[in-house]
Amino acid sequence: MKIKTFIIIIAAIFLIGIIGSAVVLTAPKKSTARIVSDGKVIETIDLDTAEDRVFDVDYQGHVNTVEIKDHRIRILDADCPDKTCVGMGWLKSASAPIVCLPHRLVIEFADGTDYPDAVTR
Repeated sequence: MKIKTFIIIIAAIFLIGIIGSAVVLTAPKKSTARIVSDGKVIETIDLDTAEDRVFDVDYQGHVNTVEIKDHRIRILDADCPDKTCVGMGWLKSASAPIVCLPHRLVIEFADGTDYPDAVTR
């Protein structure tokens, strides 16, 4: 009885590994970043082809400095009080965008849609 249980467990682990590999290999690559300021998309960037650069995003006289380097994107500097957005580092995950609340700035991976995820009033 113990051998059958062992074989079933090994087979289950093997199948989970195969299914997990297939999901990872077929998952769409997140290489397009979207910069949204005050709810409006101001730029969409293909990180696979983007040149390294540093540029400012202005919001009502306040500035966030955005850096694109080695096909990654981050907020390099900001004149907001707490600089939480700077501390968030490079954009890594679609579920964890870079956000600067005081300046109403979001940097996120684009999912191929050109409409906002939500509307606030």
